[in-house]
Amino acid sequence: MPFALIGFFLASQSYTFNWFTLVYVILCMIFARSAAMAFNRYIDRNIDKANPRTSDIREIPNGSISANSALLFVIINSFLFISTTYFINTICFYLSPIALLIILGYSYTKRFTALCHLILGLGLSLAPIGSYLAVSSEFNIIPIFFSVAILFWVSGFDIIYSLQDEDFDKEKKLHSIPVIIGTKHALQLSKLFHFFTFSALSIVGSLVDFGGYYWIGFWVFSALLIYQHTLIKENDLSKINLAFFTTNGIASIIFGTFVILDLLIS
Repeated sequence: MPFALIGFFLASQSYTFNWFTLVYVILCMIFARSAAMAFNRYIDRNIDKANPRTSDIREIPNGSISANSALLFVIINSFLFISTTYFINTICFYLSPIALLIILGYSYTKRFTALCHLILGLGLSLAPIGSYLAVSSEFNIIPIFFSVAILFWVSGFDIIYSLQDEDFDKEKKLHSIPVIIGTKHALQLSKLFHFFTFSALSIVGSLVDFGGYYWIGFWVFSALLIYQHTLIKENDLSKINLAFFTTNGIASIIFGTFVILDLLIS
């Protein structure tokens, strides 16, 4: 959501600001994320049931939500997502099925490719491009750089998250980076991906000539990325949830807030 709002306010600097469009963008993010999360739970219900880590906490395996209810939820949110894009503009409406295919299709990928982390990153990276298109109806290099940053940011922390299931994934013949190259090298690759994130955001800051608020957000975001990696050790994965959920959530909100503030006062 923070990066979707960045794309919206970035485009609003050159195009007309519209409150209705902002509401539509927020709704699209809610509907798309809801559909993707529910579809992932639906498709992975048997895997989650077999996995000791998820069998008690995931809603379908523990019986708190039925599989059919989850699928219905996916269908409703997918319909609402596409319907909302109709009220934004033509290009967003035409591209909405492609975006939906990517974010839903991710759930299948670990069954056949270790690149599943990058597919997840690609799905989330559509946010700034989509929200920029919602305002401008045109592609632009700047939101694409933000998307590249998200691609490697998400892929990097998803590799870290998947370390929890390395042994289980090997047993069930599921695919992930840790399964292929092991914990140590997976952590190294995650660091490299986050360096790419750092580089992409540095380029954006230079190309747009952002002010001080952008760079404050940038350095806080970067510091939290580094901190995330200090929490995870090859022989100690106990702080993965702190690194994955808390640190990344705080980092994105802080960065988004400072970038939007910079755009509003420039």
